[in-house]
Amino acid sequence: MKKVFFKTFGCRTNIYDTEVMASSLGAFERVMSEAEADIVVVNSCTVTNGADVGARGYVNQQNRLGKKVVLAGCGALSKGQELFDKGLVFGVLGHSERENIQSLLSRPAPFFEAGDLTSIDQKIVSEYEGKTKAFVKIQEGCDFRCSYCIIPLVRGNARSQEEEVILSQVKTLAKNGYGEVVLTGTNIGSYGKDKGSSLGRLVGKIGAVSGIRRVRLGSIEPVQIDASFREILSEPWLERHLHVALQHTSPQMLRLMRRRNTIEKDTELFWELREYGFALGTDFITGHPGETPQVWEDAYRRLEALPLTHLHCFTYSKRDGTPSSTMKPQIAGDIAKERLKQVTALIEAKNFAFRKAHEGVTLEVLVEEKEGNVCTGYDQFYNRVKIYTSKDLTKEWVSLTRHEAKETHNEAIF
Repeated sequence: MKKVFFKTFGCRTNIYDTEVMASSLGAFERVMSEAEADIVVVNSCTVTNGADVGARGYVNQQNRLGKKVVLAGCGALSKGQELFDKGLVFGVLGHSERENIQSLLSRPAPFFEAGDLTSIDQKIVSEYEGKTKAFVKIQEGCDFRCSYCIIPLVRGNARSQEEEVILSQVKTLAKNGYGEVVLTGTNIGSYGKDKGSSLGRLVGKIGAVSGIRRVRLGSIEPVQIDASFREILSEPWLERHLHVALQHTSPQMLRLMRRRNTIEKDTELFWELREYGFALGTDFITGHPGETPQVWEDAYRRLEALPLTHLHCFTYSKRDGTPSSTMKPQIAGDIAKERLKQVTALIEAKNFAFRKAHEGVTLEVLVEEKEGNVCTGYDQFYNRVKIYTSKDLTKEWVSLTRHEAKETHNEAIF
């Protein structure tokens, strides 16, 4: 029996996609180490140049070790042809071909199956190897056309999974002991627009499933927090952390990026959500073309005024075929990196202040791992917690009434 190892790069959606492939292996055996594998499937990310470089470096490494390498994920669409033509990968497997992985890996000759960008997975994932929480993909693709983003070109337009399929999966996961589910997709806030439903209505039904203690959401857009979503903001099973993607806080930059949000409405929304007690995260890009010193100063000042606690920040990465790739003026890489450091330091300070202010709040922690006498997990505000204990609390829920905010995390004794 041939042995297969999956290397997953990128986002939570790729984690789900890997499990779809793993559950479709059939006669092949999944292993958790490259050293044991005959075949290495690289589930790649292509959101930035750095992601492409990382995946390619890994492909080269596995080739040197004599492994048969198959490229899957978003990089299969953007870089698959190039790597296949150069003989660096044995096969290329597009998004719509994930459930056909057994037949593809059984082929004696190299294969290139890019598939299409209109399908959505039918396979239900009911187990996650080595995971304490479960991921549920509720949709695929994105209808936004932000000027810097290549993802719609490699994931297609937004399309929603059937509600009954999602709820069936959540019920199965709950029966299998998963008390926390993470909803993922390319643009989850668009869920239901093609089904006459909405994200808020779907999440409300998921939260009502017996055994589900916490529902966590991937990134959503400010304009997608509608009336149906506001109806669930006080529900106890909704994680008290929301990741609302801004990408920038300068009105000028938001126009250049072809974003649908405005900083004025964003500011109102973030303070509204803070009143509900949420920790708030966002995405932010530094160094996008047009980010002059004056624009940056204005953006940073507006960022300072927002009640943020978490950040996914990265420097602009030029992607061929996107409108931003031809925009001027380009911003030097060292300047973009320095701005990234400034933003990161700002939000780290805000996060510490938030955790310090919540030292008297009981933290509900799902413990994910144990090393020595330290268990670690995440609380309802999506902050990392270290628990010093002699017990093995892995996969258990722990309520911490006493804890202390450290520089990068919370700590408690149990």
